Amino acid sequence: MAESTEHVGHEYDPEADHNFPDQRLNTVLPELLSDPEVVTYLEAQNVNAVTRKGYNDHGTKHIEIVRNRALNLYNLLKGGSVAFNGATEQGLDEADEAVIVALAATLHDIGHVVHRDEHAYYSIPLAADVLDRFLPQFDFYDTADVVRVKAEVLHAILCHHTAEDPLTTEAGVIRVADALDMERGRSRIPYEKGGRGINTLSSQAIESVSLRPGDGTAVLVEIEMVNAAGVYQVDNLLKAKLRDSGLESHIRIVAVNTKADDQLVERIEL
Repeated sequence: MAESTEHVGHEYDPEADHNFPDQRLNTVLPELLSDPEVVTYLEAQNVNAVTRKGYNDHGTKHIEIVRNRALNLYNLLKGGSVAFNGATEQGLDEADEAVIVALAATLHDIGHVVHRDEHAYYSIPLAADVLDRFLPQFDFYDTADVVRVKAEVLHAILCHHTAEDPLTTEAGVIRVADALDMERGRSRIPYEKGGRGINTLSSQAIESVSLRPGDGTAVLVEIEMVNAAGVYQVDNLLKAKLRDSGLESHIRIVAVNTKADDQLVERIEL
């Protein structure tokens, strides 16, 4: 079994959110999290990424955090009256928006079991097979609904890759949420094994990430850095994901270096 990481993340608590119809998500999410095939994929996908390539965590904990932040983003954007178009343009229910977000966040990286390189493209057929088996168990999805939900989930999975532009708000949420897992614990395994690449060192420099309603934007992302190496995570990785996500005008990002003896970079705003 792939070694797991210990970086901090919190499971999504549907009871904490009341601004969108979440009963469908409450039904789907527990089944997804206990599905043996999905659980195994999330463990197995870390082997190529971490064990063989020495990259940051792309396994179970990464997925937990991305899913949590994607759903938090979704709730904050809905609270800020940002329109979501993926489910509605397919003729699905508003309640399916959160389901699409949760499914895409959970399955977006399973292509790592094939290879780290170009993994977003390998995730598509693997996730399609999972969804073809998983979605029909719910009596609120007929065959047409299964096809349409699957289509939106696969689009969001593909577009977490920066080479592909999201065409839906749901996909934009996945793209940005993927980059918001940046705290230092994500690089624990490669760091402890001696890895000192820029991805490892820069995530070691990120102390915390928090999301809350913004002043003038739907979402404020606050990032605490403890040294200037964290600039790479913010200005390269997160900035690249935010660009062309469709959410640029709705998300404000503020990163602050809080270590008094390292003020080479004190503050970054996107």
